[in-house]
Amino acid sequence: MASVRFTDVQARPTEFLDFTSLTLEEFQQLVPPFATAFQAHLAAWRLDGKPRIARRFPVYQNCPLPTPADRLFFILVSLKTSALQVVQGRLFGMGQSKANQWSHVLLPVLLAALRALGDAPARSLSALAQRLGVSEADAATVVTPLEEEPAHGGADPAAEAASPLLPMTAPSGASSAPKTLLHRPRVIAARKRITPSKMSCS
Repeated sequence: MASVRFTDVQARPTEFLDFTSLTLEEFQQLVPPFATAFQAHLAAWRLDGKPRIARRFPVYQNCPLPTPADRLFFILVSLKTSALQVVQGRLFGMGQSKANQWSHVLLPVLLAALRALGDAPARSLSALAQRLGVSEADAATVVTPLEEEPAHGGADPAAEAASPLLPMTAPSGASSAPKTLLHRPRVIAARKRITPSKMSCS
């Protein structure tokens, strides 16, 4: 299965920026801390998410992401394009299940690398203000421009400062759809029934 590699795109700066939202120079600065975070992660965990108790992670012969640059390129493309895992897998020469596995490993590795560089996303208004070295009121203008007045009016500023910058949705409740119990005799009989084909090959 053909796949996209970092080396295929690095010579085309505009395309590289389109794929990753980073320039090649920014990408190269991120590769060393990303590789360090990857090795630290895989010293404790296997790719399937189970604790590592035996040998170190080997880069096997047919590995779809053999280099740190390929791994970083994979996760940045995933974040930039928000592609379905089956599409992401096809793009990088692997099946959907492997794309899922690599995404679950590389996303926390990327966050650890960004934290090591001091570039992890701010999770609250006060953290953003501290990072920018400005007051929370000035940081609020970065998040919500001054011409847009908040709809909730006189809310508590301390509560707003502690809240996440991105809106969060509450977890979904239990589904009200009827459940099919697959182990009931009537369902089992229906699954075993063979329906003759209406088309004949004679």
